[in-house]
Amino acid sequence: MQQVGENIKLARKRRKLTTIQVAERADIDRSTLYEIEKGNPSVSMGAYFNALRVLGLQDDFLKLAADDEYGRKLQNIELIGK
Repeated sequence: MQQVGENIKLARKRRKLTTIQVAERADIDRSTLYEIEKGNPSVSMGAYFNALRVLGLQDDFLKLAADDEYGRKLQNIELIGK
Protein backbone atom coordinates (compact mmCIF):
# COMPACT_ATOMS: atom_id res chain seq x y z
CA MET A 1 0.00 0.00 0.00
CA GLN A 2 2.94 2.29 0.65
CA GLN A 3 3.96 2.03 -3.02
CA VAL A 4 0.37 2.76 -4.13
CA GLY A 5 0.32 5.86 -1.96
CA GLU A 6 3.64 7.02 -3.32
CA ASN A 7 2.41 6.48 -6.89
CA ILE A 8 -0.68 8.57 -6.19
CA LYS A 9 1.42 11.33 -4.68
CA LEU A 10 3.75 11.35 -7.69
CA ALA A 11 0.78 11.42 -10.08
CA ARG A 12 -0.66 14.42 -8.21
CA LYS A 13 2.64 16.26 -8.34
CA ARG A 14 3.15 15.51 -12.03
CA ARG A 15 -0.22 17.11 -12.68
CA LYS A 16 0.82 20.09 -10.53
CA LEU A 17 -2.22 19.69 -8.30
CA THR A 18 -2.21 20.64 -4.64
CA THR A 19 -3.47 18.35 -1.91
CA ILE A 20 -6.33 20.78 -1.39
CA GLN A 21 -7.36 20.60 -5.05
CA VAL A 22 -7.31 16.81 -5.18
CA ALA A 23 -9.06 16.41 -1.84
CA GLU A 24 -11.85 18.81 -2.84
CA ARG A 25 -12.35 17.15 -6.23
CA ALA A 26 -12.30 13.68 -4.65
CA ASP A 27 -14.75 14.80 -1.96
CA ILE A 28 -12.43 13.69 0.83
CA ASP A 29 -10.67 15.52 3.66
CA ARG A 30 -7.16 16.73 3.05
CA SER A 31 -6.04 14.55 5.98
CA THR A 32 -7.53 11.51 4.20
CA LEU A 33 -5.54 12.34 1.07
CA TYR A 34 -2.44 12.63 3.24
CA GLU A 35 -3.13 9.12 4.60
CA ILE A 36 -3.70 7.81 1.07
CA GLU A 37 -0.38 9.24 -0.06
CA LYS A 38 1.28 7.50 2.90
CA GLY A 39 -0.37 4.24 1.84
CA ASN A 40 -2.46 3.83 4.97
CA PRO A 41 -4.40 0.55 4.55
CA SER A 42 -7.18 1.66 6.90
CA VAL A 43 -8.40 4.28 4.40
CA SER A 44 -11.43 3.04 2.46
CA MET A 45 -11.03 1.73 -1.06
CA GLY A 46 -13.64 4.27 -2.11
CA ALA A 47 -11.38 7.12 -1.01
CA TYR A 48 -8.47 5.62 -2.93
CA PHE A 49 -10.71 5.25 -6.00
CA ASN A 50 -11.90 8.85 -5.76
CA ALA A 51 -8.33 10.11 -5.61
CA LEU A 52 -7.39 7.96 -8.61
CA ARG A 53 -10.46 9.22 -10.49
CA VAL A 54 -9.43 12.84 -9.95
CA LEU A 55 -6.01 12.00 -11.37
CA GLY A 56 -7.50 10.18 -14.36
CA LEU A 57 -6.19 6.83 -13.16
CA GLN A 58 -9.48 5.08 -12.38
CA ASP A 59 -8.84 2.47 -15.08
CA ASP A 60 -5.73 1.36 -13.17
CA PHE A 61 -7.97 0.60 -10.20
CA LEU A 62 -10.23 -1.53 -12.36
CA LYS A 63 -7.26 -3.69 -13.36
CA LEU A 64 -6.88 -4.98 -9.78
CA ALA A 65 -7.32 -8.75 -9.74
CA ALA A 66 -8.42 -8.68 -13.39
CA ASP A 67 -5.75 -11.17 -14.41
CA ASP A 68 -6.28 -14.12 -12.08
CA GLU A 69 -3.36 -16.26 -13.22
CA TYR A 70 -3.44 -18.49 -10.12
CA GLY A 71 -7.19 -19.05 -10.40
CA ARG A 72 -6.86 -20.02 -14.06
CA LYS A 73 -4.12 -22.53 -13.18
CA LEU A 74 -6.35 -24.12 -10.55
CA GLN A 75 -9.22 -24.25 -13.01
CA ASN A 76 -6.99 -25.81 -15.68
CA ILE A 77 -5.80 -28.51 -13.25
CA GLU A 78 -9.42 -29.33 -12.47
CA LEU A 79 -10.34 -29.44 -16.16
CA ILE A 80 -7.39 -31.68 -17.02
CA GLY A 81 -8.39 -34.11 -14.27
CA LYS A 82 -11.85 -34.66 -15.79
